[in-house]
Amino acid sequence: MTDFILEMKDISKSYHGVKALDRVTLQVRKGEVHALMGENGAGKSTLMKVLTGLVKPDEGEIRFCGFPVRIDTPQAALQLGIAMIHQELNPVPEMTVAGNIFLGREPTYRITGFVNTKLMNLQAEELLQQYKLNVHPNTKVSRLSLAQKQMLELIKAASYQAKLLIMDEPTSALSAEEVGTLFETIERLRNDGIPIIYISHRLEEIFKMADRVTILRDGRYIDSLPIKDLNKDTLITKMVGRPLTAIFPKEEAVIGPPVLEVKNLTRHGFFEGIDFLVRRGEILGISGLMGAGRTEVMRAIFGLDGFDSGEILLDGKPIRIRNPSDAIRSGITMVTEDRKELGLILCRPIRENMTLPSMDLVGKGLFVRRGSESRLCEAMTSQIVIKMSDFQQPVQSLSGGNQQKVVLAKWLIRKPKVLILDEPTRGIDVGAKAEIYRLISSLAKEGMAIIMVSSELPEIIGMSDRILVMGDGKIKGEFTGSEATQEDILACAIGGAGVA
Repeated sequence: MTDFILEMKDISKSYHGVKALDRVTLQVRKGEVHALMGENGAGKSTLMKVLTGLVKPDEGEIRFCGFPVRIDTPQAALQLGIAMIHQELNPVPEMTVAGNIFLGREPTYRITGFVNTKLMNLQAEELLQQYKLNVHPNTKVSRLSLAQKQMLELIKAASYQAKLLIMDEPTSALSAEEVGTLFETIERLRNDGIPIIYISHRLEEIFKMADRVTILRDGRYIDSLPIKDLNKDTLITKMVGRPLTAIFPKEEAVIGPPVLEVKNLTRHGFFEGIDFLVRRGEILGISGLMGAGRTEVMRAIFGLDGFDSGEILLDGKPIRIRNPSDAIRSGITMVTEDRKELGLILCRPIRENMTLPSMDLVGKGLFVRRGSESRLCEAMTSQIVIKMSDFQQPVQSLSGGNQQKVVLAKWLIRKPKVLILDEPTRGIDVGAKAEIYRLISSLAKEGMAIIMVSSELPEIIGMSDRILVMGDGKIKGEFTGSEATQEDILACAIGGAGVA
């Protein structure tokens, strides 16, 4: 009897003649956390879509619990006991927490067939307590934070009593405390013998949680090894096909005079008394735990949200920002943390997404000058390499890293004085991260003032000239990038003031 609960052998899948998967193999043992690694576009998502019945393979065989199976629909996968937590969350926002957990399998009264809401809420409450999500079963999902929605998806998947659980970037929206809770849950599932396929671009998580790792590259199987036989450099080389000599290629830039100054900025209930400045050629890192107020401050500066008091100065002069249009005209642009919801129009072509904020540069009256639009896009892609067929390709068909490059390109067309980056590398692979870091570094070297909000402490420390730490809607401390440590920043974020 095999000790593999899952065996996927020689799985192939092509789209329009292009092979997304080329004879890929994946074997998962009972009770192990099995990391599936590779750059964006390596084939991880397609392989998981095959496993969960969303995509039908052209070739290959799947064996589950020792038997050959056909998985033609997501329902067939769930019936086998295969559940997945997707990176792109898809709850029903106007339904309750309990309703989302039991959607399509609600407990009902035997005689009338109506939903037994009381029983459903009781069952949901048990699951919420088990997984330490402190929300009421009757709460509408639209009122939950992104992190709470992520935890809800985990609870929903676990509620199916899965024999195999797939987690795709499960910590991308979680705080350090919530990540700890998730890891405790994973450990409990592993001890119960439930295997987990774990997909993440955060290498420290892989080395902490995984037992084995399978590596894909360009749709092909590369290797499968126990995690104890790998180190970060070897894993990265196997993923990208080359060694990355510098993950954080920070170049020295000439730091000039202040470009943006924020004085006593306050939005009641979100942040208060925010004072900072960012200089020409400087990368200012903003760190802090989830809910610290980092994103809320950036949204206020960019005009997405209002603020109650304080002022914003650009080149020493007060400016009034009532909406993003005011910010853009002033020379302030922002890459938002959720690129798919706020940064892109997924169904539209790359060229339209890149030039959307720059209609004044490509438009003439009610019409778009296609020649001007094409020249702008071509100029940008000579600076930012985007893997695409042409500018007509829909953005939704790109990998996460290439989508993020489109978001960056659309703002760099504006040649801003200040570039705000909120979680600029969330959900993208190590190779694409290195490319984006090189771009950020070169922009600072050219004199742009950059504010980078990030939950990844190595990223903040590796790329920032200065680091501000936020907590409870206030700035709690400041460090220089060269002297800061992860321990110092975390201690400051949790409760103590710090200046280095």
